[in-house]
Amino acid sequence: MQIAASEEVTRFERSLPWLAITAAVTPFIGLFGTVWGIIDAFHGLGTAGAATLRAVAPGISEALITTAAGLATAIPAVIAYNLLGHGIREFAARSDDFAMEFLNTVESAQSSPQAQQRVGAHD
Repeated sequence: MQIAASEEVTRFERSLPWLAITAAVTPFIGLFGTVWGIIDAFHGLGTAGAATLRAVAPGISEALITTAAGLATAIPAVIAYNLLGHGIREFAARSDDFAMEFLNTVESAQSSPQAQQRVGAHD
Protein backbone atom coordinates (compact mmCIF):
# COMPACT_ATOMS: atom_id res chain seq x y z
CA MET A 1 0.00 0.00 0.00
CA GLN A 2 2.83 2.36 0.79
CA ILE A 3 4.44 1.67 -2.59
CA ALA A 4 1.16 2.38 -4.39
CA ALA A 5 0.65 5.60 -2.44
CA SER A 6 4.23 6.66 -3.18
CA GLU A 7 3.74 5.99 -6.89
CA GLU A 8 0.56 8.09 -6.93
CA VAL A 9 2.27 10.98 -5.15
CA THR A 10 5.10 10.77 -7.68
CA ARG A 11 2.57 10.82 -10.53
CA PHE A 12 0.89 13.91 -9.03
CA GLU A 13 4.23 15.67 -8.63
CA ARG A 14 5.35 14.92 -12.20
CA SER A 15 3.88 18.12 -13.70
CA LEU A 16 4.48 20.35 -10.69
CA PRO A 17 7.96 21.49 -11.80
CA TRP A 18 6.43 23.22 -14.84
CA LEU A 19 4.51 25.53 -12.52
CA ALA A 20 7.69 26.24 -10.58
CA ILE A 21 9.60 26.97 -13.79
CA THR A 22 6.82 29.24 -15.03
CA ALA A 23 6.70 31.09 -11.70
CA ALA A 24 10.48 31.53 -11.65
CA VAL A 25 11.10 32.45 -15.28
CA THR A 26 8.22 34.70 -16.35
CA PRO A 27 9.20 37.67 -14.15
CA PHE A 28 12.60 37.64 -15.87
CA ILE A 29 10.95 37.49 -19.29
CA GLY A 30 8.84 40.48 -18.23
CA LEU A 31 11.97 42.26 -17.01
CA PHE A 32 13.69 41.54 -20.32
CA GLY A 33 10.69 43.05 -22.11
CA THR A 34 10.88 46.07 -19.82
CA VAL A 35 14.54 46.63 -20.63
CA TRP A 36 13.82 46.15 -24.33
CA GLY A 37 10.99 48.70 -24.15
CA ILE A 38 13.17 51.26 -22.40
CA ILE A 39 15.91 50.73 -24.97
CA ASP A 40 13.27 51.32 -27.64
CA ALA A 41 12.17 54.49 -25.84
CA PHE A 42 15.75 55.81 -25.78
CA HIS A 43 16.07 54.90 -29.44
CA GLY A 44 12.91 56.92 -30.09
CA LEU A 45 14.48 59.85 -28.26
CA GLY A 46 17.58 59.58 -30.41
CA THR A 47 15.72 59.49 -33.71
CA ALA A 48 13.24 62.21 -32.74
CA GLY A 49 15.98 64.57 -31.72
CA ALA A 50 13.86 66.01 -28.91
CA ALA A 51 12.71 64.70 -25.52
CA THR A 52 8.96 64.57 -26.05
CA LEU A 53 6.35 62.23 -24.69
CA ARG A 54 5.44 61.27 -28.23
CA ALA A 55 8.97 59.97 -28.79
CA VAL A 56 9.18 57.81 -25.65
CA ALA A 57 5.55 56.74 -25.14
CA PRO A 58 5.58 53.64 -27.42
CA GLY A 59 8.70 52.17 -25.80
CA ILE A 60 7.51 52.83 -22.26
CA SER A 61 4.09 51.39 -23.12
CA GLU A 62 5.70 48.19 -24.40
CA ALA A 63 7.84 48.01 -21.28
CA LEU A 64 4.82 48.26 -19.00
CA ILE A 65 2.84 45.70 -21.00
CA THR A 66 5.60 43.09 -20.86
CA THR A 67 6.09 43.70 -17.14
CA ALA A 68 2.38 43.24 -16.53
CA ALA A 69 2.29 40.10 -18.71
CA GLY A 70 5.20 38.58 -16.80
CA LEU A 71 3.54 39.26 -13.46
CA ALA A 72 0.13 38.12 -14.70
CA THR A 73 1.69 34.78 -15.56
CA ALA A 74 4.01 34.38 -12.56
CA ILE A 75 1.55 35.20 -9.77
CA PRO A 76 -1.09 32.57 -10.68
CA ALA A 77 1.70 30.01 -11.27
CA VAL A 78 3.11 30.61 -7.77
CA ILE A 79 -0.35 30.37 -6.22
CA ALA A 80 -1.18 27.17 -8.13
CA TYR A 81 2.21 25.64 -7.27
CA ASN A 82 1.73 26.31 -3.57
CA LEU A 83 -1.87 25.09 -3.49
CA LEU A 84 -1.15 21.92 -5.48
CA GLY A 85 2.01 21.23 -3.50
CA HIS A 86 0.08 21.53 -0.25
CA GLY A 87 -2.65 19.24 -1.58
CA ILE A 88 -0.13 16.63 -2.66
CA ARG A 89 1.63 16.72 0.73
CA GLU A 90 -1.74 16.37 2.47
CA PHE A 91 -2.70 13.43 0.24
CA ALA A 92 0.64 11.76 0.94
CA ALA A 93 0.21 12.15 4.69
CA ARG A 94 -3.36 10.85 4.60
CA SER A 95 -2.49 7.84 2.46
CA ASP A 96 0.42 7.00 4.78
CA ASP A 97 -1.92 7.26 7.79
CA PHE A 98 -4.49 5.06 6.06
CA ALA A 99 -1.88 2.43 5.21
CA MET A 100 -0.64 2.34 8.81
CA GLU A 101 -4.19 2.13 10.23
CA PHE A 102 -5.11 -0.63 7.80
CA LEU A 103 -1.95 -2.57 8.67
CA ASN A 104 -2.68 -2.19 12.39
CA THR A 105 -6.26 -3.39 11.88
CA VAL A 106 -5.13 -6.45 9.93
CA GLU A 107 -2.42 -7.27 12.48
CA SER A 108 -4.76 -6.90 15.44
CA ALA A 109 -7.41 -9.04 13.73
CA GLN A 110 -4.83 -11.77 13.09
CA SER A 111 -3.47 -11.76 16.63
CA SER A 112 -6.81 -11.66 18.49
CA PRO A 113 -7.87 -14.87 20.30
CA GLN A 114 -11.16 -15.01 18.37
CA ALA A 115 -9.29 -15.00 15.05
CA GLN A 116 -7.00 -17.78 16.28
CA GLN A 117 -10.03 -19.84 17.43
CA ARG A 118 -11.64 -19.43 14.00
CA VAL A 119 -8.44 -20.64 12.35
CA GLY A 120 -8.26 -23.61 14.77
CA ALA A 121 -11.90 -24.54 14.10
CA HIS A 122 -11.20 -24.88 10.38
CA ASP A 123 -8.34 -27.38 10.95
